[in-house]
Amino acid sequence: MPEKLRIGIIGTGGIAGAHMRSYLKLPDEVEVVAGADIVPGKARAFFDGFEQFQALAFDSAEEMLRAVELDAVSVCTYNQTHACCAVAALEAGLPVLLEKPLCVTMEQAAEILRAEKASGKFVSVGFQPRYDPNSKKIKEIVQSGALGKIYYVQTGGGRRRGIPGHTFIEQKTAGMGALGDIGCYGLDMPLNSLGYPKPLTVSASKFNYIGTNPQLSPQHAARFDVDDFAVALIRLEGGITLDFRMSWAMHMDTTGATFFLGEQAGFKVLPAGGGAWDGTVGGMTLYHDEFGLQTETPIPYVTHKLDLFYEKVSDFVRAVRAGGPAPIPTSQIIYNQAIISGILESAALGREVEITIPERRRGIAMRQEGTEI
Repeated sequence: MPEKLRIGIIGTGGIAGAHMRSYLKLPDEVEVVAGADIVPGKARAFFDGFEQFQALAFDSAEEMLRAVELDAVSVCTYNQTHACCAVAALEAGLPVLLEKPLCVTMEQAAEILRAEKASGKFVSVGFQPRYDPNSKKIKEIVQSGALGKIYYVQTGGGRRRGIPGHTFIEQKTAGMGALGDIGCYGLDMPLNSLGYPKPLTVSASKFNYIGTNPQLSPQHAARFDVDDFAVALIRLEGGITLDFRMSWAMHMDTTGATFFLGEQAGFKVLPAGGGAWDGTVGGMTLYHDEFGLQTETPIPYVTHKLDLFYEKVSDFVRAVRAGGPAPIPTSQIIYNQAIISGILESAALGREVEITIPERRRGIAMRQEGTEI
């Protein structure tokens, strides 16, 4: 392993800047030596903006992977190309830090899993909220056994008006809307706390009444063809029902708290900062019976100033040096992706659907025909 890891970035849009800033905080550990973007000149402009004039810029990931000796890559492209870019990097023998969501379809997810298995390298998926001390505290409480058998979880996230625009709002690039952008985070917190039980079935609906309304979303409506609100009831292994809702835009201020109902106690989580893990004061409460009395025990949030994105990137760097395992592995996030894909399928069909998880068969997946990387 070289003294400094040689990092490449695939896709140099907005989120790539957060990766770059985090890598730059590790000057003794890594060097970002190359980047690729299918928009001509975009990768060069990206590096020049960070005064990284020595970094090499390419107009395709495949060209970069052929031309430059790398130790790892960040994949920061839009959702529809996550799979083909991750597969290309794995085929080149490189571990991958893959931005969320994992991908769009279960067919794409299967491609990633097969390429990961065949390469012997790993994919770590970009769920930085896991590094928040409060997220860790939630998992600790849920896993402690204090709730007894957990049978119902309500969770989600709500923006009253929070449509991001750009490539996020079209099927051809994002594949989905709020579900892929913030829904994957909303699912990860409770699923990770529960130990990622296997999803079995999904019954869901999705809507886009606000995103497609020229009066309510004049800057987005003409291009908007993804979800801005979704709701689902998910059956999980172990007799757990997950009630999930997610919003980019709605005529309401919140979709409600996250809470876990157990046979022995209940646990409610109010997000910090009104909805984002930002280190400000939120609140958790344990509802239980003590000496025959119904009792509420408040659990304060931990205030912090951690850069969660940096924590994610630096953990990936450590894993690359150690040869794995992935800090946030596909073996977990495949369940997250399966639920999102199941929501899309159920909403399209108008009925409950069973969830099928792809196997990690040996062999390298076929590329999606006609996809640029």
